[in-house]
Amino acid sequence: MDPNKLPDLSGMTGVPWVGRGRALQQQELAVGRSRGLPLSTEGPGLGRARGFLTPGDTPRGRGVALPIAEPVVGLARGLLLQPEDGVFSRARELSIQAAEPKVGVARGAILPSLEPQHRQTPPPPPETTTSHLTEETSKVDTPTHGQTSALVSMFRGIGIESSMTSWGRGTLPVGRGAAGDLGDVMLQGASPGLLSSPESCGQPEEVMGRGSSFHGRGLTPRTMVGHGRAAIPQLGVGRGRTLSPSFTPGPVHFLAPAPEEQAALQSQTSLTGTMAAMPTSQEVLELSTVAPAKVELKMEAVREPINKAGTKGAPITIASNHIPIRCKNEAVYQYHVTFTPNVESMAMRFGMMKDHRSTTGEVIAFDGSILYLPIKLKDVVLKSLRRTDNEEIEIKIQMKKILPPNSDLCIPFYNVVLRRVMKVIGLKLVGRNHYDPEGAVILAKQGLQVWPGYSTCIKRTDGGLYLCIDVSHKVLRNDSVLNVMNMLYQQSKENFQDECTKELIGSIVITRYNNRTYRIDAIEWDKSPKDTFTLMDGTKTTFVEYYSKNYGITIKEMDQPLLMHRPKERARPGGKQIITGEILLVPELSFMTGISEKMRKDFKTMQEVTMHINVSGEQHTSSIKQLLKNISTNPESQKELSRWGLEISSQLLVVKGRTLPVETICLQSSSFATGSDSSWSREVVRDASISSIPLNIWAIFYPRRCAEQAEELVSTFKKVAGPIGVRLERPIRVELRDDRTETYLKSIHSQLTSEPKMQLVVCIMVGNRDDLYSAIKKLCCVKSPIPSQAINVRTIAKPQKLRSIAQKILLQMNSKLGGELWTVSVPLKHLMVVGVDVHHDTSKVHQSVMGFVASVNSSLTRWYSRVTFQTPNEELINGFRICFLAALQKYYEVNHNLPEKIVVYRDGVSDGQLRMVEQYEIPQLIKCFETFPTYEPKLVFIVVQKRISTTLYSCMSNNFGAPPPGTVLDHTLTQRDWVDFYLMAHHIRHGCGLPTHYISLYNTANLTPDHLQRLTFKMCHLYWNWPGTIRVPAPCKYAHKLAYLSGQYLHSEPAIQLSDKLFFL
Repeated sequence: MDPNKLPDLSGMTGVPWVGRGRALQQQELAVGRSRGLPLSTEGPGLGRARGFLTPGDTPRGRGVALPIAEPVVGLARGLLLQPEDGVFSRARELSIQAAEPKVGVARGAILPSLEPQHRQTPPPPPETTTSHLTEETSKVDTPTHGQTSALVSMFRGIGIESSMTSWGRGTLPVGRGAAGDLGDVMLQGASPGLLSSPESCGQPEEVMGRGSSFHGRGLTPRTMVGHGRAAIPQLGVGRGRTLSPSFTPGPVHFLAPAPEEQAALQSQTSLTGTMAAMPTSQEVLELSTVAPAKVELKMEAVREPINKAGTKGAPITIASNHIPIRCKNEAVYQYHVTFTPNVESMAMRFGMMKDHRSTTGEVIAFDGSILYLPIKLKDVVLKSLRRTDNEEIEIKIQMKKILPPNSDLCIPFYNVVLRRVMKVIGLKLVGRNHYDPEGAVILAKQGLQVWPGYSTCIKRTDGGLYLCIDVSHKVLRNDSVLNVMNMLYQQSKENFQDECTKELIGSIVITRYNNRTYRIDAIEWDKSPKDTFTLMDGTKTTFVEYYSKNYGITIKEMDQPLLMHRPKERARPGGKQIITGEILLVPELSFMTGISEKMRKDFKTMQEVTMHINVSGEQHTSSIKQLLKNISTNPESQKELSRWGLEISSQLLVVKGRTLPVETICLQSSSFATGSDSSWSREVVRDASISSIPLNIWAIFYPRRCAEQAEELVSTFKKVAGPIGVRLERPIRVELRDDRTETYLKSIHSQLTSEPKMQLVVCIMVGNRDDLYSAIKKLCCVKSPIPSQAINVRTIAKPQKLRSIAQKILLQMNSKLGGELWTVSVPLKHLMVVGVDVHHDTSKVHQSVMGFVASVNSSLTRWYSRVTFQTPNEELINGFRICFLAALQKYYEVNHNLPEKIVVYRDGVSDGQLRMVEQYEIPQLIKCFETFPTYEPKLVFIVVQKRISTTLYSCMSNNFGAPPPGTVLDHTLTQRDWVDFYLMAHHIRHGCGLPTHYISLYNTANLTPDHLQRLTFKMCHLYWNWPGTIRVPAPCKYAHKLAYLSGQYLHSEPAIQLSDKLFFL
């Protein structure tokens, strides 16, 4: 058969075709070059697709084709089965007769409507012949808003079941094509979530597919079970239009089931994706003119939280910054609002809903298509006039769900109410938090002011609904950006613009006239306040006139440049409008926020600021109680809350937690239990480390003026090296004539060339010089790989502290060379622990950097590290897989076998990214195991969250303090969807307890909550830069240090020769 020549298909005019072809003609068959299937009953068919033909067909075409003589089960992309047999398969497309119930692992399901929707018919498509359309066309109900106006809900993932149930990924069903009967009507794209007439259905059916719905792709009189785009008779898949031969011209009837069958259909939802036994199509639905039976909506059931509580450890009473909220309303009602004819403008929709406050009541939450009310309405149809053309708009409000008042869907508008309450009690919104400018603490000497404030949110946890209040502080500088520019001009006139760019780009500024914060993205040197810009109404004005007229501010400096802020592009709730446009700010009116680098290096300034910011547990709780008192005593704020039936308690949440057992630290020949402060700084310098690398050939570089300090340091090294167990030879001393960067680099390079067996480079530097530090690290980590140690001369200048500092430096140098300092006992054998963290460069110039660190021995004392850079639009997972495979190969080199259990601690993931990590990152990691034949290790994937608003306090006789290290909370405040816990591993000297949140996304090792908590606590003991516990597991901290060094100073991947050493400490 000639592939370029069309086959003779004249005898196949009654065959329904499925495909992605452009169009199928009436009474005449087209040949689609699609992945579709010809489903014939009378004659030979042609499929150029990957597909299978039905029994009796003669296969022809480029695809794989098999004549089917008996039922087939397979892993095919598309599979048609003989209708008499029950089938279970993992096929991508699977069509089964609905005479018997079928079960499949589908990604989503769509069930047909039980209630008709009344709409007007769209005009027929221009390509099709319209002469056969009868007068009945006008009676057919199809939605008017198809592909053009799919509304995106503010509350993503809600799904509106107007006339079907969708068990998909949460996206509304939106069609891509048209399906129908030419003799009756052509449907030109179905609406989101609506399916109303027999033309769009074919015949009654149940369809299970990928969850993004089959509207416009047509439906089938069979049950579709499968993982993909189902292949279905009588429908068009894709952009073409199929003409179904099943209906004859005539009046349209609606589908109406019996009430009990309708209830049965509604109860099919199942979390596992399988379906319960279903009645046949004919039993469930029949063509009828009877009105559909009304279904009684019931309140959504509240799921019981997973039991994730451990048992190990001593009980302890702890309080938290969470305040219980009681909901007085019985329920919250969710309605779907339909505008006919469709109203595109969101503002117009909101306006029309406002006109009907007499019906809906004063209290509403509306996002353009979904309406939430605390009251129950019957389904109503309201009328409004569109002011633009005086057309009457019909507004139909239908109840869709009855929600418990603490439902997740209610949280967003409860938070809107909370923002109003904060405004009512006199707090100012700056960024996302609320502050009290009148309570500002002025630090005149430092030129700073500290605004006290709160970060608040309402959230739902395993224990119910809570108001989380965190005490926040905003540090503002009294310097305007113009002052900073003038200062920079005095310092360097020739490189003024470069210095300004370096200092200001990426900084956050606040404009005091409206308390808004902006990030500076660029400086417009060719613009000034004398320039004009266009207002919303189209009139032009200068910056000088604008500020004078609107704020009464007179701009003094006329020649200053302007600052540019580019807002992030984001869709507004309920629509697709993108917020764009650049905002220009005047430097004179913009004030710097935060603490400058210069201030950070000033110990006294930092001490003063920290005193006001880092408040104790007692101060923290009294601030929270003050806020609760302000809310409860303000009648206006109480009125706002009572509208939704919310009642905030006046007391902090008090729960039972546990303190995990104390760990034992193991050195070379001694071991000891940690003290109450979880610190072992004395023990670690008294006894020998597990293993030490003899330091035979090493060099120390110092400028001439630091010769004395360098000599002192080397002699102190000699004294303290013995007890630690380090063998130390005399170093090569290199005195530099000055402290210029080139001098250091040339000297180091020449020494490395003349002494190829050099083990370590030590550099003594004067002052905090980032340029010099960066240059030395680039040379020693990238160009000529060798472990390096940079020491600020100020650190070793005090003789009374020199001994303890020399001990710490020596331990650090030993770690960098590959020595092992201490460990804890981990009972899990053949275990690999991985830490991953991502560093984002604040200047936005460079890409994100991922640090990856993995243990390669059973005692968790040898680590393998890699770095991967990614551009903003590149998937992180590409680099992740490369690092992971390299670590597995390294583990095999060291142990001659692969790990049986792998625990990954992944830092830098927010709550919104958890699903993405679960669906993309974890499957990609599992795929890595296929590289090694018959290798199936157990994997545990734990997300580590440091930046959380939860605070814990030890609570003894109503006194609030910091909880002890090892405090764990694994109930009440935990999330409902995951196995998670809060752990406070570190000792707190000042301030209150900030725990770390751990979320287990994947656990095939079947580690119990106790195992996960104990293992995590053990990992917090293994960071060799600090002889004590730290806030996150050691591999995460190592990954952070590595990513920070690479992103901030190296701007490239470190040399592979250093990957088995902790050179980045």
